[in-house]
Amino acid sequence: MKINLLKIVFTIAVFTTFLSCEKDFLDTSPTSFINLDDTGASGELNPKILDATLNGIYSMMINAGTGGTTSHEDFGQKGYDIFTDFLSGDMALTANNYNRYGDFVNLLSTVDYTDTDNYMPWRYYYRVIRSANLVIKSLGGNDVVPESVSGKHSLGQAKALRAYGYFYLTQLYAPEYNASATVLPLYKDADDPIQPQATMEEVYNLMIDDLSSAISLLNGFNRTSKTNINADIAKGLLAYVYASKDDSNSNLLAKDLADEVISSGYPIMSSTEVVGGFNSVLTPGWIWGFDITLTNGLDLVSWWGQMDVFTYSYQWAGDKKGMDDGLYAEIKANDIRKTQFDVANNLQPRNKFYNGGRTIGGQRNIEDDYVYMRVAEMYLLSAEMAAKEGQDGDAKTRLKQLLSQRFSNASDYTYVDGLSGNSLLKEVILQTRIELWGEGKSYLSMKRNKQTMTRGSNHVFHAGLSIPYTDDRLTFEIPRAEIQNNPFMN
Repeated sequence: MKINLLKIVFTIAVFTTFLSCEKDFLDTSPTSFINLDDTGASGELNPKILDATLNGIYSMMINAGTGGTTSHEDFGQKGYDIFTDFLSGDMALTANNYNRYGDFVNLLSTVDYTDTDNYMPWRYYYRVIRSANLVIKSLGGNDVVPESVSGKHSLGQAKALRAYGYFYLTQLYAPEYNASATVLPLYKDADDPIQPQATMEEVYNLMIDDLSSAISLLNGFNRTSKTNINADIAKGLLAYVYASKDDSNSNLLAKDLADEVISSGYPIMSSTEVVGGFNSVLTPGWIWGFDITLTNGLDLVSWWGQMDVFTYSYQWAGDKKGMDDGLYAEIKANDIRKTQFDVANNLQPRNKFYNGGRTIGGQRNIEDDYVYMRVAEMYLLSAEMAAKEGQDGDAKTRLKQLLSQRFSNASDYTYVDGLSGNSLLKEVILQTRIELWGEGKSYLSMKRNKQTMTRGSNHVFHAGLSIPYTDDRLTFEIPRAEIQNNPFMN
């Protein structure tokens, strides 16, 4: 048995550092390395084995090539955060000397199902789902509650990860929530055969069930790293799921969940912290992130490489990204966030995201961390849901709690007291776009708020374009590999 366990641990370690590049449209990820029976039998007795499997999934979220390509845009969740920030229009490609993201920002890739830009997120999120299904199956399946505390915590993380994968797929591959519309193949078990497209309602029901179960299973889970999903992250993800449905009952549920996360005690990042580089997972206001070390092997093919001028890669070398100048113009003069962007350099985020060395092109091997979720999101989401449901007082309170950390003088945000109804909602949405710029959240806001976005004058492609959220160019196409390999697809 010890020999078998060593083999399992070894193969998990191999998976964690080197992911298969099979051309299978879903790809099995670690399933091909781990025997389900062995993992299930040993998982309860040896929690480290399940922890190693989960760590493999978390590593998938930051590793290059996890979308099945060698593209320099293929590096996990933060890669798709860049994709979606471009689609929202809030991130401007201001120079394109190396043609990274060129066709994508020109809105050509998303309408071409043969383009790898459509394939990468599809393959990545289904790999996460497949891997999560492996852990769930090894612990007894969807309807079993493990007896051990460690088993419960492993199952809770796996269910939350599966819901995370499905949530982003619904956002990227569908224009909006439509209960009866078919959207994605739904896989609930690691051994499921190829599936047809399920309805949006079926996918959402699974996400809601998974995250509700995860919240319960993760009760009392004291994680040792912010990499691991805890109950607060599951609540935050469920809040986003409900908010994207855009009906009154779901809005109220989303608000309650966001408020619960807020009550957990994470502080809003201070005015000093929001110009401090966004480079440490130890930042108290971060709920979910990844502690990047040299052992992760990240270099220019990384989020930092694409976004930070102080990292040796494309942001410095010539494929430059900055804030949309129309959005920048809406930031009030005394707002500390106005100083996050360099006016002399095409509004690059030189004072928001940066390596602490602050040497142009200096960081070669990445040690700066990734942020996935912070508590400011929950304040803004709570305010948004409250404004939509006529709870103006609650919306103003949450919004001012955030703005109190962005202005040094309270008189600069007293204007919020005079807002109500749609004007209040519009202000919350604006502050969401400003606060969370470059963090992959603007696209989610655009979709759930059914916005038409207008690009400013500093975009290389389509400057001045006004484009509604329903435009086909703002939603990804199901990729050719899925169409060819799934007989149920038209």
